Amino acid sequence: MKVLTVVSHPRENSLTFAIADRFTQGLIDAGHETEVLDLHRIGFNPVLGEADEPDWSSNKTFSPEVETEIARMKNHNALAFVFPVWWHSVPAMLKGYIERVWNKDFAYGSNKLHHSQVLWLGLAAETSESYSKRQYDQMINHHLNLGIAGYCGISNSKVELLYNTLDPTSEVQEQLLEQAYQLGLNYNNTIAGIV
Repeated sequence: MKVLTVVSHPRENSLTFAIADRFTQGLIDAGHETEVLDLHRIGFNPVLGEADEPDWSSNKTFSPEVETEIARMKNHNALAFVFPVWWHSVPAMLKGYIERVWNKDFAYGSNKLHHSQVLWLGLAAETSESYSKRQYDQMINHHLNLGIAGYCGISNSKVELLYNTLDPTSEVQEQLLEQAYQLGLNYNNTIAGIV
């Protein structure tokens, strides 16, 4: 499987990138191909401008930046997103990527995404109990799996939250990295038939 792994974090030396590295190593060890798309390092502009505004009357050509990213997505048959959970959602950079690239008549409308599955790998600072208590986990799952992936035709979508990511102890950090590796290694089994 060819997996496009999209990473959103402003710092390369972040836990988010360490998690992305372990996840992609798991993918590779399982025999998958992957390309890592680092939204910050490519200088992706998350602001939706007029050139990329959906045209409800007909198909349109988008900005060169968006057309490049659409072409990149077309070269992969599965997706993964690695990101910190900020304000109980994806970072603005990743939200802007989805708004601009997952556009009408490519991701929804007359066409849907062709990708067989997507994994949303979020790093949460809080505990799983805290997320469950306030139902943040359910909210994030519903939003990403149904509101975004399902709307765009991807029926196999799963959110995996890694909790306690601000805990500096080496034991917790190693456990998070191992979870990420296992998610990559078992990418097919992790997602199949979720939505």
